[in-house]
Parts: sequence; C-alpha cells; structure tokens
Amino acid sequence: MLQQTLAAEITQTGLGLHSGVSSSVRILPAKPGDNRYFVRVDLPNSPIIPAKVAAVNQTLLSTQLGTDEVYVRTVEHLLAALSAMGVDNARIEIDGPELPLLDGSAQVWTNSIATVGLVSQSVNDEYAPILILEPIWVHQGDAFVCALPSPETRFSYGIDFELPAIGNQWHSWSLSRNLENTFITEIAPARTFGLLHQIEYLQKSGLIKGGNLDNALVCGPDGWLNPPLRFANEPVRHKILDLVGDISLLGQFPIAHFLAYKASHNLHIQLAQKILELS
Repeated sequence: MLQQTLAAEITQTGLGLHSGVSSSVRILPAKPGDNRYFVRVDLPNSPIIPAKVAAVNQTLLSTQLGTDEVYVRTVEHLLAALSAMGVDNARIEIDGPELPLLDGSAQVWTNSIATVGLVSQSVNDEYAPILILEPIWVHQGDAFVCALPSPETRFSYGIDFELPAIGNQWHSWSLSRNLENTFITEIAPARTFGLLHQIEYLQKSGLIKGGNLDNALVCGPDGWLNPPLRFANEPVRHKILDLVGDISLLGQFPIAHFLAYKASHNLHIQLAQKILELS
C-alpha cells in the first residue's frame, strides 16, 4: 500500500482567529504510518497532539485538539488542505496554541503543498477503507449532518441565513473525482465569514480577537462589508472546507456522501465519533 508525505517542509506565520496571537507553523515530512500530528514546540518536552477524532476537546466556532493544558486550536483549514491534497503523514510543528488564520481560507496551505510536492511511501500494513453501509445521522433542531452510502466520497452542504446577501445556499463537491485536484480551485479559496451583528458579542466573549476584514468576510443587513467574493456562494463552500477538515480526523475519508445542513463543528465531530463507533 502507498501513502504520501510532503517532499519538503512548509512554513507559515500569522494571527490566530480567536486568540489574536501570532504563531509560526512548520510542516515537515513524516514517516509512513505516522499520520498527521501536531507538535507544540513552544512547550516543555514538545508534546505531540494527534490529528484524530479522539483528541478533539472543544468545538466552539473552531475545532480544537488536545487537553485543557496542551492544545492546538482552529486546525480544520490546514487539515482539510493536507488531507484533500493527499498528505497522509505530516509533522506539524507550531509555537503557539492556535493555527494562523492567514487569509481565512485554505488557499495558502494548498498552494504551499502544491509548490513543494508530494512523495510516495510504502506501507506494510493494509488499511481497510471505511465503508458506510447504512445512513448515519446526527442532528440538533433543524441542523443535521449525515453520512450516506455512496460509490464515491462526496461533500454536500446547505446553509440558510436571514441576511439577504447570504440567504439559502447549497454546494456539492466530490473528492473521488478530484482528478485535477479541484479542491485547490473550488473549495480551498473559500474564506471564513461572520455576521456583523454578532461581532461585538463574540469579541466580548473572548473570541475572534484576530479576525479582521483581511482574513474574514463580514456580512451585514446591507450586504458584504469587504467584497468582492471569490465565489457567489463562498460561505457555503467554506462550510464544506470545515467539514472536510473535521472528517479528516478519522484518518481517512470514508467512502460516503456527507450531507450537512446548518451544521457546526460540534455536529461534524459528533458524526465522526459515531462513524468510529459503528465501523
């Protein structure tokens, strides 16, 4: 069996969305079977945090891995880029508690991965694919996310906001048909977005300290504060980006159609946990 890792290291520095703290990330090739994992190089003994569902310990407006004392936050954009680009094994060194938001999308990460390239690795162990044979659902009110039996791995998402500039949006993207890596062009550039009327409350709650009009789209009653959008439905494409990153914590993408509506990181992770329990 073949896996892939990076052909060379990648480095990036920037502000974390919620902490507002600058951190530097160094992504290195890793050995076959090591999987993707984080290393907090700023802490004593450089503790390792695996990019696994079992390591998730918070899902408030981002996905956080680790424990109360040792954690890394807002991992979903980088993990989406690595997994969708086919990087099975990677050592991700970071000198702070939160990944840089960069431009609010995964575009910088995918461009960096494409620039350095990948190398194949032989793996002795055989990894059986995760097959979804029956529908698996989690929901909260009218929000839900599910994994449906499918011949391919596909992600479909719907959102619905009262603000006219967003409204009701749907998008669907197939990983299985990613022959020319359409993730780079269709999903990775989609930026995180926020609602103008929520910003003050979130900041008073200690969140989005690093958010600004250069790294997040902001929408108000009169439209977008910082146009133009990269896609007419950029917000829902960003939700697919988040879902891809969260599902990547399974270690591999199940062969399934992931369908979500008005969901959240919390529901994404609940679904991933349920898939693990049933597989």
